[in-house]
Amino acid sequence: MARLAGNGQTSVMSSTVLGLVRASHPEPTMAVTTVAGLLAAGVGHPPGGIAVVALTVAASQFAVGWTNDALDADRDAAVGRTDKPVAAGVVSRRVVAVAAVLAAVTTVGLALTTNSAAALCAVVALVSALLYDWPLKWTSVSVLPYAISFGALPAFVVLALPGAPTPPVWLIAAAALLGAGAHFANVLPDFADDARTGVRGLPHRVGPAGSRAAAVGLLVAATVTLVLGPPGPPSGLGLAAVVAAVIILVLAWYAGRTADRPGARSVAAFRAVMLVALIDVVLLVTSGRLV
Repeated sequence: MARLAGNGQTSVMSSTVLGLVRASHPEPTMAVTTVAGLLAAGVGHPPGGIAVVALTVAASQFAVGWTNDALDADRDAAVGRTDKPVAAGVVSRRVVAVAAVLAAVTTVGLALTTNSAAALCAVVALVSALLYDWPLKWTSVSVLPYAISFGALPAFVVLALPGAPTPPVWLIAAAALLGAGAHFANVLPDFADDARTGVRGLPHRVGPAGSRAAAVGLLVAATVTLVLGPPGPPSGLGLAAVVAAVIILVLAWYAGRTADRPGARSVAAFRAVMLVALIDVVLLVTSGRLV
């Protein structure tokens, strides 16, 4: 009997951990953390600096993802989101909320190991993203937290270098454009559910077709900014990156048309954003002209 009880406790613990992982939005968390780590390597951070940047960004992503699922638990349950662990009862809202607070505190603590300017950017990115979770998701300015948080990310990475060099304006602008495009793409699979639960952010106001157009335009603009922003003529690799981004996004546009159909949940546009973001970062890392 004692062994059975122990096995039961282990099973509950494993289920809770798995639920926390799923509630953290693992796909975007891994993508954004990878992007941050690659960018840190590209601007010249030593291995220890890359680790601090990656851990700070990962903790921030955990905080935002867990906060989102804790706040949206009732909405997710109302629309039958069985893929959401809190709504499905796999993990409690309280556990996820506590994890979010701990992750937010960890984010600030890790950021403070760099310098005050970099830490401020990391905190701005975190607070902005949390404000999207509540209350800006429901408003016409829902795109602003994405633009601000993504724009603050490269600023944090660059400022965390020894001497806190000034981040290039073009790098921050490109990241903000990327974040804004990600917002329009990220919302596309949830249009039907959001309509049922009263979410009326900017993408909902312009509609699915307008959101796809905005996502494509903003993401292409981000890539073009990264190609043309650094000093000197654009490289052949940079121009190829622009072409690749356009092709990927057009294919995602075509595949994502199913998101307009009732009950459909196409994630093609969101995954295209992640792929374009990785292409952009590889372009940056190989350009040798970041700061």
